[in-house]
Amino acid sequence: MLSLAKDEEGTLIANLPIVYALSDSIGETAEMVARATASQFSSADIDIIRVPYINSAEQIAETVREAAKHTCVICHTLVSPDLREALQQQAKDYNIPTIDIMGPMIDAVQNVTGLVPRLKPGLVHKLDQEYFKKVEAVEFAVKYDDGKNPLGLLKADIVIIGVSRTSKTPLSMYLAYKKVKVANVPLVPEAPLPQELFQVPSQRIVGLVIDQFKLNEIRSERLKTMGLAPDASYANIERINEELEYARSIMRRLGCPIIDVSNKAIEETANRILDVVHKNKLANQ
Repeated sequence: MLSLAKDEEGTLIANLPIVYALSDSIGETAEMVARATASQFSSADIDIIRVPYINSAEQIAETVREAAKHTCVICHTLVSPDLREALQQQAKDYNIPTIDIMGPMIDAVQNVTGLVPRLKPGLVHKLDQEYFKKVEAVEFAVKYDDGKNPLGLLKADIVIIGVSRTSKTPLSMYLAYKKVKVANVPLVPEAPLPQELFQVPSQRIVGLVIDQFKLNEIRSERLKTMGLAPDASYANIERINEELEYARSIMRRLGCPIIDVSNKAIEETANRILDVVHKNKLANQ
């Protein structure tokens, strides 16, 4: 039953019942459950107060003392056993009902699987952040694939350059799933290079080279799948040598690391590039 109070002008107002949503992280889950519950009544008749980042029994005691002044319920997603116990005891002293949202679920999963929970706050939020970083990197790789937009070169964590069929695009996507923002640029003798490429620090560029005969084989198979003659200039060995020499001259000019991908799987080349990215991050710290 609602109690009544007066506002500053003396008008009678209702003291809304309150659901306190407590958490040792940001408290989104606890508040979401509280709001979902309130929606089953009349949301306008229930106030919800989120209390995030609880990390001590003193904070809990202060929150419970304040809550005791109102008609209230406390729900929480505290993962620390000590904090959960402190809340349970404090709330019991004030006769405030509490709902442990995560505790029973954690206990049930532990009992069924035998796994030991980490009991660290904020892991869901951290996972969400990592997921969105991955999505952002994938979108970046698609947007700046194959030299589509040279402006992306200056924003990329790493820029991959090389002749056609050196796995630039598959590498870009693989690295994107590792949350690395990658742009790639094809090296073609007849095509002018974007000036932005020469503004990128050399340590943020990786050049890919490949054995001429291996590339000839790859390109010939590519032409066959496209229904074209395998002896087209695209797979001509002399043309390939010309492209590779041009690519090496550009890489020397840029002074960038070079990886020979002739006999390497995508994963192996990607790991080499990840090493470059990691060294760059350490150098910038």
